[in-house]
Amino acid sequence: MVVNRLFALATLALAMAFGGTAGAQSPAASAPAPAAPPARVKVCSECGVVRAVKFVEKKGSSSGVGAVAGGVLGGVLGHQIGSGRGNTAATILGAGAGAYAGNEVEKNKKTKSYWNVSVKMENGTTRTYTYNNKPDFREGDRVKTLDEGRRLALVAN
Repeated sequence: MVVNRLFALATLALAMAFGGTAGAQSPAASAPAPAAPPARVKVCSECGVVRAVKFVEKKGSSSGVGAVAGGVLGGVLGHQIGSGRGNTAATILGAGAGAYAGNEVEKNKKTKSYWNVSVKMENGTTRTYTYNNKPDFREGDRVKTLDEGRRLALVAN
């Protein structure tokens, strides 16, 4: 019995000397290592990725000048056809058709066409750039703004 108690005390002393009881870890050993600070990613506020390149055609509005001019011209031409009541009907029909045609010609002449380039910037915003001619950018291209954001340039990947 004395031997058993001595053995138990010796085991307890060894366990305390080497960090606690068998199978248990010291509090310092069980605490996770401090995490490294997250890597800072530098955001380029002038850089982005082209999301869309679209051709836009916006039909112009009419001022009425085309309709009036077309109506007069159509009426004059219609008056040249037939005689009597046929002549009156042709004049009215010519004026109506001429007014419609003149109005459409004026709208088509004022039609504006351009290219919109939509860019998702690295800072999360979206910008749209307008070009008169087809731009060299395609969807997925990396670009950078120039001239205080007024122009775009391709960025080498």
